[in-house]
Amino acid sequence: MENSHSRSSGITEEPQAHSISIETSQNDILEARLREAEENAKNQSQTPKIQKVIFYLREQDDFHKNYEPKVVSLGPIHHGKPNYHLGEKYKLRLTNAFIKGSGKSMQDLYKKIKEKINELRTCFEEEVTEDYDDEALTSILLVGGCAILQYLYCATKNRFKELNIKTDSVAFGQQDLFLLENQLPYCLLTLLMSSSVKEKELRNSIETYIDWHVNVPEDQQSNWLSWRHCPRSKPQQAKKPVHLLDNLRTRMLHGPKYIPDGTVSKINQNIQNVQEYWQSYRNVQELKTAGIHLKRGKNCYLSEIKFTKQFLFRGQLHLPPIVVDDSTRPKFLNLIAYERCLDFENDFGVTSYISFLDSLIDEANDVKMLRKAQILHNFLGSDEEVAKLFNEIGNDLVPNIEIYRDVRSQIQKHYRSKWMTWIAQVFHDHFSSPWTFIAFFGVLLALALTITQTWYAVNSPQDPAITSAKT
Repeated sequence: MENSHSRSSGITEEPQAHSISIETSQNDILEARLREAEENAKNQSQTPKIQKVIFYLREQDDFHKNYEPKVVSLGPIHHGKPNYHLGEKYKLRLTNAFIKGSGKSMQDLYKKIKEKINELRTCFEEEVTEDYDDEALTSILLVGGCAILQYLYCATKNRFKELNIKTDSVAFGQQDLFLLENQLPYCLLTLLMSSSVKEKELRNSIETYIDWHVNVPEDQQSNWLSWRHCPRSKPQQAKKPVHLLDNLRTRMLHGPKYIPDGTVSKINQNIQNVQEYWQSYRNVQELKTAGIHLKRGKNCYLSEIKFTKQFLFRGQLHLPPIVVDDSTRPKFLNLIAYERCLDFENDFGVTSYISFLDSLIDEANDVKMLRKAQILHNFLGSDEEVAKLFNEIGNDLVPNIEIYRDVRSQIQKHYRSKWMTWIAQVFHDHFSSPWTFIAFFGVLLALALTITQTWYAVNSPQDPAITSAKT
C-alpha cells in the first residue's frame, strides 16, 4: 500500500515541478526583455535612424507606388532588387563621374568610408544593415553617396546628356531622392564632399536643388524655369540634417515664427478633442462667404500661415504658395512617414500643414479659388485631381493643435461675430460681381437725385412776380 501510495504521489508531483520550472523560465525571460527595453530607451540616439516606413503604412494598397523607388535604390533597404537593374547602371555612371571629378581614386574614397563604417552603420536601424558585412555596406554607401552627389551636381548644371541618362529616368530619379526608405546619412555625403576638389560646388548644388523643391513660380503663367525665390534664413537652432529628406523638411517648414521641435507631448493629450478642434475649419468657399479672403503669403514656408483683419467685416487668410505636380503625393507622404518614425521627436509640422490644407479643400471649386489667389500652382491636371490628392493625403492624420492655434482662434472669432458674417454674406450674395455693385451704386445715385429734385421742387422759394400776379 505504501509503495502504491508513493508511486501515485510521485506521479502527481512531477507536473507541479515542471510547471514551476516553466513559470520561472518565463519570468526570467520577461525580466531580461524588460531590462533590455529599459537599456535601449536610455541609450536611444537623439538622431532618428534611417529605417523602413512604419508598419501600419505598409498595409496600404498603394504602398509600393508612394514609398518604394521607381528607378534607383539608394542604401541597403532596397539594394539588389532586380527591378532596379537599370538604375544600378545609372548609379555606376554617376559614381564614376564623381570619382573622376573629385581628384581622388576609388580606393581613397573607399578607405575613408571603411574607416567610418561603424559610425555610419549606427545611422541605420539594425535590421536594415544586419545582412551586410562591413565590406558590402562600404561598397553600397560609396556607390550610393557618390551617385546622389553627382546627380544633384548634374541636375543643377544640366549635365545628364554627357552621361547618356534619359530624361524620364532623371525625372523619376528626382522622386526617388526623397523617399524615406531610400535615404543615406548626411554625414556620408559630407565626408564625400570634403574629399572632393569640387566641395564648394557640390554643397551649393544640394542647396540649389532643395531650393527648387521649396520655391514656387512667380505667377500662374510661369513655367518651371521661372521661380520666385524664398530667401534662405538661418534656422533658430543650427542642426545638421539627418539626410536629404530631413533637409527638405527643415527648408519647407522653416520660418522666423516656426515652432521649434520638442512640442510632441502636447499632441497626444486627447485624440478626440484634437479631432473636434481641428474640424472647426471651413473650406475655402465657406471662408469667402463669411468674408474671409485668400492672400498669397510673402514667403514659401509652410508654417507661415496667418489671419489678418481687413475693414470691419473682411478678413484675410495668408497662405504660403505651393506647387502641385506628380511628385507632390510621394514627397508629402514620405515627409509625413518620416514625422511618424518612433525615434523622431518633432512637432509634426508637415502633418499639420497637410491637415490644414485638406480642411480648406473639399472640391474642385476650392482649388480653383486657391489658383486664382496664386497660392496653388497646378501642374498636375484638373482641379478635381488636386482636390482628390489632398483629400487622400489628409486621411487619418493627427496634427499638432499648437501649430496654427492663433489662426484657428481668429477664424472662429470671425465666425462668432454674427453681424460681420451677415454683412459679408450680403456682399457675397449681391456684390460679388463688379457689375452688380455698379448697378446698385447707380440705383442709389438715381434715388438720391430723385429725392434731391423733389425736395427742391417742394421747398424752393417761389418767383416774386408769380406771387404778385396771384394776388
